[in-house]
Amino acid sequence: MLTQTQRQAASDLLWDAWQQGRRIGALPAAIRPATREEGYAVQALLEHRSAYPLCGWKIAATSSAGQRHIGVDGPLAGRLLRERVYQSGVELALGANHMKVAEPEFAFRMGKTLSARASAFALDEVMAAVETLHPAIELPDSRYDDFTAAGAAQLIADNACAHCFVLGPAAGTWWRSQDLAEHLVTAIVTGRRPQQGKGGNVLGDPRLALTWLANELSHLGIDLAAGQVVTTGTCMSPLNIEPTDHVLADFGALGSVELRFAALSPA
Repeated sequence: MLTQTQRQAASDLLWDAWQQGRRIGALPAAIRPATREEGYAVQALLEHRSAYPLCGWKIAATSSAGQRHIGVDGPLAGRLLRERVYQSGVELALGANHMKVAEPEFAFRMGKTLSARASAFALDEVMAAVETLHPAIELPDSRYDDFTAAGAAQLIADNACAHCFVLGPAAGTWWRSQDLAEHLVTAIVTGRRPQQGKGGNVLGDPRLALTWLANELSHLGIDLAAGQVVTTGTCMSPLNIEPTDHVLADFGALGSVELRFAALSPA
């Protein structure tokens, strides 16, 4: 078990790499988390670095293909820092982002707090605590040279590859009667063929992914708080992106979300 000093050292190393846009091969063995719980303990130290309350949570690896790609056997949770959350229509610099992908996602804003407890939350209970549904785009990244070889504990410590997040406007309240598993999403990146996905690519249904997140946090003794946003994982294969690209994710009647990447600054 890592000591508090070791957890802080791991957090400092990952945070510095994130802020400087650099990569590391792996956390040094002396401060490397060996379990998911140790990974989350390192990740939790991110919160005091933000000037704002935690914006919410992301879920990584919500498809079997995604899990195989990064060598994990289940989803991973990460924190959304408010400084890295933007509204639809934003222009962002791609900067030192190593992954260079955009991921269209179903996101939920909580209206009620789900307090950590011993018994599991049921889907209906979780959905009753949701206030709004939003189309969203996540721009993940990792601080490891090869994130596919890092393993679950190190990926969780690295905030489950969280980087930037773009939130679209809330859908109308009628979304509650829709079959989100079959709901189609079309994404267009400038000059390329449209790509399509659906909610069922997210742990079978975005609502199931949200329920997983509520129970993952509860297991860790963490409340899923009112006002927090949960983005549930990509509903299609990640979209490759480059500077000057415009990305639009069309969720049909649920709305759309978009962003543009700024051109590279002159040398």
